[in-house]
Amino acid sequence: MSGPTEDSGAGRLVLGVARSANDNAWRDRLSASEALNAMTISQRNGLPDVLARVMAARGVAPEQAEDFLSPSLKTLMPDPSRLVAMDEAVMRVADAVEKGTRIAIFGDYDVDGATSSAVLAKYLRWMGLDPVIHIPDRIIEGYGPNGPAIEALRQGGAELLITVDCGSTSFEAFEVARKVGLDVVVLDHHQVGETLPAVEALVNPNRQDDLSGQGHLAAVGVTFLFLVGLNRELRSRGAFNSGQAPDLMALLDLVALGTVCDVVPLQGLNRAYVTRGLGVMHKRLNPGIASLADVARVAGKPASYHLGFLLGPRINAGGRIGDAALGARLLTCDDPSEARAIAEKLDQLNADRQAMEAVMLEQAGAQAVVAMEQHDPAVLLTGSDDWHPGIVGLIASRLKDAHRRPAFAIAYDKDGKGTGSGRSIQGVDLGKAVREAVDLGLLEKGGGHAMAAGLTVLRDKTDNLNAFFKERLSADVEVAASLRDLKVDAALTAGGATLELMELLEKAGPYGAGHSEPVFAFPAHRISFADVVGKGHVRASISSPDGTALKAISFKAEDKPHGQMLLNSRGRNLHVVGTLSIDTWQGSPKVQLRIIDVADPQKVRV
Repeated sequence: MSGPTEDSGAGRLVLGVARSANDNAWRDRLSASEALNAMTISQRNGLPDVLARVMAARGVAPEQAEDFLSPSLKTLMPDPSRLVAMDEAVMRVADAVEKGTRIAIFGDYDVDGATSSAVLAKYLRWMGLDPVIHIPDRIIEGYGPNGPAIEALRQGGAELLITVDCGSTSFEAFEVARKVGLDVVVLDHHQVGETLPAVEALVNPNRQDDLSGQGHLAAVGVTFLFLVGLNRELRSRGAFNSGQAPDLMALLDLVALGTVCDVVPLQGLNRAYVTRGLGVMHKRLNPGIASLADVARVAGKPASYHLGFLLGPRINAGGRIGDAALGARLLTCDDPSEARAIAEKLDQLNADRQAMEAVMLEQAGAQAVVAMEQHDPAVLLTGSDDWHPGIVGLIASRLKDAHRRPAFAIAYDKDGKGTGSGRSIQGVDLGKAVREAVDLGLLEKGGGHAMAAGLTVLRDKTDNLNAFFKERLSADVEVAASLRDLKVDAALTAGGATLELMELLEKAGPYGAGHSEPVFAFPAHRISFADVVGKGHVRASISSPDGTALKAISFKAEDKPHGQMLLNSRGRNLHVVGTLSIDTWQGSPKVQLRIIDVADPQKVRV
């Protein structure tokens, strides 16, 4: 397939690169109108052109620039009562706090579930309660509330159940709760239909009747909003007349962690949550987060990258292959020694997960190559009897990246029933296709959204499922896979990649889903050094024409086209594209380039 041409409607080519080492076209992220906005932002506010371009490319209008650079919770946080059923939830829990009711918290087994559970539990402990947290086992219990767990919580004395990051579709489980006399309040954010389970209150900004405009929040963001409302109600009841109210701002490190790791858009209130939360995290107020940062060797000031790629995977490791409750236990732990022990356990589980993932990925990769050669599927379906169900989503993501098409990895049990997780590419709605396959009887069950989906399938139906995906999605996949654009924010030289620039770029952050990290092009820089380090990483040093050097690294690139070009271009000039970060190794901070792609200046069209 050929890449997009100059007249495809995308931005202009950057440095004339229509086909890079990784077969990308490098294109200006800014449209013509956004470029004009960037100029206006720069002139009105006295900001450097590079920063203005980054802001304009992320939808910031000139009149919004000042507020954008200083995101404020006070400005961006809505009245919690704007969310449907929030007042009912607040009243029910406020009554429970006043009466000292035994409360159970039921959370999901991912980072959003763990942080939501921790935020709620820490607040209730401040109020003198001793809530119990239940995180379901991914394999034994599956996702969301279930009857046996609810019965056990009720038998343990719970009178009120609060579910976080789950519960919006738990009809059967909540019928059990009703029968055993357990009231239920739901705090969730997942997409739901018109029919909802009968509970005391179901707060979810993605309810179809909710017009609050907060559907981008992670569950931990919804939970924090709930606590703002609860705190207000308890204050009005005189709960703090004889003492100080809980410090909600001290919980924002947890809110930031869950928000980043759930990959929700870092826009609006989410951006304020993360900006403020990173500052709280830097103070190391939470022993669990501090211990996890230590074992993950997070140095210096925390950034979104550390949360998403170093802290989050370790918390998730418990839910994937170990004790799903470890993450919530760590995040609610007040004893530094106990926190360190749990963090070290999670670190080991993460290492075990990485080893298992490597074996599974090698097997899945081989299956994918055969499938591509034999029948060029629209969706890659790989599977094995020996795979761990908790890791299949990671394998699907790697296959999707490697082959630029949707992919599923499926773990089969001894009866031939497979539990699979899928990841998609932009422009291909995988969740919709999975739901259609369920309706046609090709799947036992399944669901999801455009970019990710889960399914349960019988092995003898996978051929029919493959044919169905090919019929339904081939056209979408062909169009989506042909769009191989790499968006570039601005051109820099090694001399321009300074700590001062990083301070400015930080003001336009934090970066993540929906608020992408700036990508910079370095024209015709000399590759003065390049070699392999660690597990397939390529480290390098690039130099601008004036001789200024910039250290660089490209992760897991040894076998990738751009990694090979770097290793084979020592002493030559290459166009280089990447993102900037601050490296604090050995004390003094230095700017480092994370290389994404490279191109030969002699082979691009001018």
